[in-house]
Order: sequence, then C-alpha cells, then structure tokens
Amino acid sequence: MSPSDADGGTEAVTLRSSDLDETRVVLGRHFYSNFVDVLEPSRHLDTQLRVTKLGPVTIGDVRFGTDLKLRLDELGAYHVDVLLSGRLEWQQGRDEPRVATDTSAAVFQPVGDTVLHRWTGDCRLLAIKIDRQALEVQLAHMLDAQVGSPILLGPQLDQSQGPGRTWTNMVRVLAADAFGGNSGLTQNPILAEPLQEMLLRGLLLASDHPYRDRLATTGGPYPAPRAVRQAIDVLHSHPEQPITIAKLADLTCVSERALQAGFQRYVGISPTNYLRQVRLDRAHQELRQADPHHTTVADVAHRWGFAHLGRFAGSYRERYGVTPSETLNASAGSRAASDVPRRQP
Repeated sequence: MSPSDADGGTEAVTLRSSDLDETRVVLGRHFYSNFVDVLEPSRHLDTQLRVTKLGPVTIGDVRFGTDLKLRLDELGAYHVDVLLSGRLEWQQGRDEPRVATDTSAAVFQPVGDTVLHRWTGDCRLLAIKIDRQALEVQLAHMLDAQVGSPILLGPQLDQSQGPGRTWTNMVRVLAADAFGGNSGLTQNPILAEPLQEMLLRGLLLASDHPYRDRLATTGGPYPAPRAVRQAIDVLHSHPEQPITIAKLADLTCVSERALQAGFQRYVGISPTNYLRQVRLDRAHQELRQADPHHTTVADVAHRWGFAHLGRFAGSYRERYGVTPSETLNASAGSRAASDVPRRQP
C-alpha cells in the first residue's frame, strides 16, 4: 500500500495487492467494515485501489481481478457505485436483488444490511461514499425545510442519459482530477468547497427521491433588503475567499432560495454574479496600480479568486472594454509619465 496521506486528507491513497486480509483492512479504513469471499479460487486476487477524499465525499477507483462476494452490513452513509466495466449483483435490506452495469449505477441507503453477491472479475467502478449528514443538510438548504432521515434515494441511477449521465460524467472528471495529483482543481482551496457542493446537489437533482419534484419548483419569499445588504457586505469584505450560496444564506439568516430571489429583485443579478463583479473590480483596481515589472496578470487573477485565466480575461474585457494586460501596461505608461519632471515657468 502507498498512502499519500495517512491521516485521510485529500491526497490519494493507492493499493496494489494480492493479499485478501490487506484488501479487507484498506476497504474498511476508507469505506466500510467487510467480509470478502473469493468466488473463483482458481483466479488470483489482484486488488487495484485508489481512494481520495473531497470533503464529505470519498471516491474510490476499485477493481479486484476475480469474482468476489462482499458483505458490508449497514453502511451509515449514502453510496453510489458508478461502473466503468463489468457487472455488480447486489442487494440491500429486504429489497429485491439488483444488477449494476456501465449504464445503470447502484445507489445505496445508509441503513439496511448490504451484500454484493457477485463483483465480477472484469468489474471496475468508482465507489462514491457520501456523508449522511452532509447530504441531508444540503437538501434542507435547497428546500428551506426540514427533511426526513434517511432520504429514500432510488436504488438505481441511469448513466446512459439525462441528469444521471451528467452527474456520473462529472464524477469521472473530478475523480480523474483528484487522482492526478495536487495540481488539480479539486485540490484548489478556491474551488474545492463549491465542487463538493456541486456533487451533493447534483446527486439530489439527478436521483429519484420523495423531494425531487419540490426541488424543481422555484420561487420563495423575498428577504428584507437588510439581509441583502448583509450579504453584500460579506461579499465585499473578503471577495478573494471562496463562499457558497449555502454559507452566505447561513451568515445572513435567510434561506438560499430567499437570498437568490432577494438578489434578483433588489440587485438584479445572482449573488454569484455579484461576487464575480466585485472580484473583477478589485482586480481592475490592482492592475491599474501595479508595476508590470513585478506583477503579472496571472498573479492578480489568482489573488482575487479567478482560477481560470482565460475566463478571467474574457470577463474582464467584457466589463472594462480592454484586456487585463492592456490595463497593466497602461499603468506602466502612467508611472513613466509621472516620473518626467515638469518644466518650471
């Protein structure tokens, strides 16, 4: 085993092993307690496992190279298995046995004994473990209402089309980024929390559950202008810091839907777009005052929370009619002009 971060941080843990006991220990450490039976003794176990943790979400890229049966008891977390190849026969609680393939993901509840009756030797999947409280709190924020626990998610998610396909594709992209090392966007402190929130919200919008229809409705009460002003003050105080709509709603003591509606009514744009404008204004101000011999456009963009330089440049030009580099270079000209001594009368 090669754990990059033994304390369970964001770096990936890797395992390549033919030892059944070692496989059980590592699966138990990062996912669930388990009992593993090899169904084809003639084929050697070849565990290949990578695990990374993104806040409340744990993602594992898992394969065993031989047919296995796994008994996991109650999971205590929401879980989705997104198959990349092969077949998985599974059952939870007293529900009927089901089959997951590369077109139909398996969705597990936190409660109910879980048995993977047959994990085929050619099966490779992304195992997504989602903290129970985090998903339920996220749904409550989205609805501005209390929700039951657990959320009764549908047992299958269609990977071949619609929102299910979008969400599983997003999981694949984020997993590839996270397993690619520390330079990916999933490890960037500016984007990490919004990406984690996107995973939770995306699953709630893509999967079947009793609240799905309510999530599709819009509207809600408008907050008083006081709450909008408080949110604006928060966004101006530290615009370079990442902040989600959920956190902003908590800080202003209103619901997310009410805050979004209030911004549209009193400001004319969403809180996210407002924050982008504040960041652009701060970057613009800094570029006008910066020395291009000691400062770059990339330095300024990253300092004010813009992770993608091309998008920053496009938004900047749309707002100010010039490119960031033109503003920076113009500041050099202004400095040179100010250094020329004035003629005395």
